[in-house]
Amino acid sequence: MRKRRALLGSCLAALVAGTVVPSTAYAAEQVNLPPAVQDLQAQPGGCASGDEPEYVRSFPVLKARLTDPVEDDRVGYPEQLTAEFEIWWSDPDGIEQRRSWTTSPTYVDRVHSITLPSDIPSETVISWHVRANDGVAYSPWSSEAPGAACRFVYDGESPAAPVVSSPEYPAETYWAGGVGIYGSFTMDSSSADVVEYRYTFLGGPSGTVRPAETGGPATIRYVPLSRGPKTLSVQALDRAGRMSMPTNYTFHPNAASAPVSRWKLDDEAGSATAAAEAGEAARAGRGVTFGGPAPSGAPLSSTATLDGSRHAFLTTDSPAVDSGGTFAVGAWVRPARDDRSMTVLSQDTASGAAYALALEAPREASASYSFTLGDTKISGGAPEAGEWAYLLGLYDTETGYAQLFVNGHEVGAKTEAAPVRADGAFQIGRILGPHGYRQRWHGELGDVRAYDRLVVPSEVTELARRKPRLLGHWSFSTADDGTTPENGGGASLRLAPGASIYRAPDFCLPDVDPDCPTWPRYPLVGDGHLELDGESGHVALDTPVVDTGDSFTLGVVARIEQDDATRPMTVLSQAGEHTDAFKLRYDPAQYAWQLIMPERDEAGAPETVVAQVEMPDGANGDGTRLAVVYDDATDTVKLFADGYTNADATAHLRNGWTSSGPLQVGRARTADGFGEYLKGQVDEVQAYAGALRDDDVLGLGWETDPCLC
Repeated sequence: MRKRRALLGSCLAALVAGTVVPSTAYAAEQVNLPPAVQDLQAQPGGCASGDEPEYVRSFPVLKARLTDPVEDDRVGYPEQLTAEFEIWWSDPDGIEQRRSWTTSPTYVDRVHSITLPSDIPSETVISWHVRANDGVAYSPWSSEAPGAACRFVYDGESPAAPVVSSPEYPAETYWAGGVGIYGSFTMDSSSADVVEYRYTFLGGPSGTVRPAETGGPATIRYVPLSRGPKTLSVQALDRAGRMSMPTNYTFHPNAASAPVSRWKLDDEAGSATAAAEAGEAARAGRGVTFGGPAPSGAPLSSTATLDGSRHAFLTTDSPAVDSGGTFAVGAWVRPARDDRSMTVLSQDTASGAAYALALEAPREASASYSFTLGDTKISGGAPEAGEWAYLLGLYDTETGYAQLFVNGHEVGAKTEAAPVRADGAFQIGRILGPHGYRQRWHGELGDVRAYDRLVVPSEVTELARRKPRLLGHWSFSTADDGTTPENGGGASLRLAPGASIYRAPDFCLPDVDPDCPTWPRYPLVGDGHLELDGESGHVALDTPVVDTGDSFTLGVVARIEQDDATRPMTVLSQAGEHTDAFKLRYDPAQYAWQLIMPERDEAGAPETVVAQVEMPDGANGDGTRLAVVYDDATDTVKLFADGYTNADATAHLRNGWTSSGPLQVGRARTADGFGEYLKGQVDEVQAYAGALRDDDVLGLGWETDPCLC
């Protein structure tokens, strides 16, 4: 009642004065509502109000957003707010210290902030809260229920650099461990607040690892992939995000260790036992014959032939390797057939096999190779009767994955598997089943190996590598009696009419000799090249130069003048009975060099065609270094131009067929005999049995042969 009388008196007084302001009268009737605080932040960091404070590496800026109820805006003028920030902590004597700051007034719904001074103590829990004032009333402190005080700890010191140790790879020790052998690397810092270690093997993997407890050590596992000095760089990270100085730990892995068991299977014919280069000798059944053929280019002199009968096996009394840990097994194989399942090698358990390498031939699917470990099987590759392949099965206990490699390439998908430890006999050429041994191998086997470590990728590639063998190299520098010689004394190429050898002009001085050309024309490579007239000119061998049913490589340098590139012209070909096994030509309609390989020796057979877009006289007018690489192991064919290939110049080509016709330079087989005669220049024809590696292709097209080491 008193409040109503006071308000009525005020209104009457205003009426008497004759100056009533509506908004003022309305404001006088309103009860002011307190402002509010929200969105508390400490940057860096946040508002940690739980059991653990926020650890920060620099003095934080405290922030809060201030708001006011909309009802207070009805007074007709904007209201201004201020923020009061307060921090407190306990000093070393346990005495509470408090400080506060008030911000300048601003309008509502604005963020207010303060920057804390640099004398804030470090390694101390600092609590803070904030409240708002609208000039009439304060909001509650943000720490009042249901809120809570925000807390942080300023960490002004970086953690100590970690100490690194490894039992398998001690620092600065020559030589320790080895390629493919895992080692433990432990990182530890004397700082009690370390929460993470960041590491990098220089030139190798990098990552992070967290200790089980703050300030504790952490351990990682690492396997060297090559011999030589390695450096592990490690930094410690504390709760505030501060990083230590790096610690560089240098160690020296040894070379890869030899297999724990190995049978080359190159024993003399009539032997009853396969000698072991490592491990235990293997007894041979009556279905095993030594002295079989070896894969060309592989470091084997002979292999063992197994006839697929119940006596076609070799065996030991003990395991070849501990299959309960990391291990790998591999062998060269050449199946005599691909229409039935056959075992390369296996390890006996009491009731079956711990692991096996095999050829799988399901009735309703294509054949493949496989690696089985316990209940896990990985399949891949494309076995062909009479074709060599190198198989390797690998199990890594560190990752828990099993893998299968065929001819140096991973096939299938690596799969999680459980190790199976076994103490039974090791088998070559058969596997133990529920009713005895079965799936006996029919074909050749060689160089069976077992490793008790990880076989690293470079080793897998090298184990499967078949070093190419030079079959012929013609540089077209001289001609004698209608032939041009092979550089190493091999078969000469016969020159047909319209084919000639162009040699570099003798040195002369134009000012002295009037017949000396001002701009002499030089051969493509070296002292001479082959010149072809485009009508009948070509050169040829009397026999094929490469086995087109197996891996081969051809290199050649070719140039066609721009004005002469009016029709398809062939540089190299090798014919079968009805068509060319391959044809390397230039097609001006496509502005490209093309490699054409029919799938069968039949006129009109489907063709595999790859191409490289290039000018007929080369990128700079000096010709193009062309190379054809057919890899029967991976069923791929590639066309290279000046040492490089691409997706359009690579294709899948399975089951290359063997041609019987001679190598032709400058022409190809056509429906009515020969055609596509080349008008241009050719140089440095090189032929290899086997597929050159991509890096070695860069060495083709010169008078010296590329390094094949």
